[in-house]
Amino acid sequence: MVAAISSETPRRARHPACGRRRVLAAAAASALALVLAACERAPMGGFGSGSKGSFASIDITGADYARTLQLADAAGKPRSLDEFKGKVAVVFFGYTQCPDVCPTTMTELASIKKALGPDGARVQPVFVTVDPERDTAAVLAAYVASFGPDFVALRGDAEQTQAAAKEFKVFYAKVPGKTEGSYTMDHTAGSYVFDKRGRVRLFTRYGAPADGLRADLKRLLDEKD
Repeated sequence: MVAAISSETPRRARHPACGRRRVLAAAAASALALVLAACERAPMGGFGSGSKGSFASIDITGADYARTLQLADAAGKPRSLDEFKGKVAVVFFGYTQCPDVCPTTMTELASIKKALGPDGARVQPVFVTVDPERDTAAVLAAYVASFGPDFVALRGDAEQTQAAAKEFKVFYAKVPGKTEGSYTMDHTAGSYVFDKRGRVRLFTRYGAPADGLRADLKRLLDEKD
């Protein structure tokens, strides 16, 4: 059974890691938490989960969210999830100025692709910025290129970003910094995994063992079309 993501208003909590970064997981009865994180602090929101089969990640097969994604890439070309059919796509919402969660996630995906050998070419990382104000096309292109030549970066205007985040049940919010005009972004710290048919299958939480995600991706790659 796939549990629905809660629509309750996110709350906030403190965490000692990464300076003032705040990460908290909330659990509703019979639902696992969706980890929310930011580079300095993060709010909390509920996330339902299933635990079917032997996936290490949260199995959300059949979910009625994270079904569509239509944004422009760093070259300005409109992209959609349909283009990644035939591959296992991993979609992550973040921003380039995040000092820990985002680069750690992207580096982990690059390492997993390498560990999968030839199969790694069929894993498609997709980075969606929640900070289009600072993450220009040029900035995004340089950012994802540092992790791999086939990493895709997507961005939209404020309205498009909000719509994409809503479809994926992703939380993000601007948090004022210590100096005037500066800010960080609170955001959901986890990735959505799509199978070769373009269906959302898994949610993997930030900080989960990389070996588990690698095994999950291999399992999806080996599924019959």
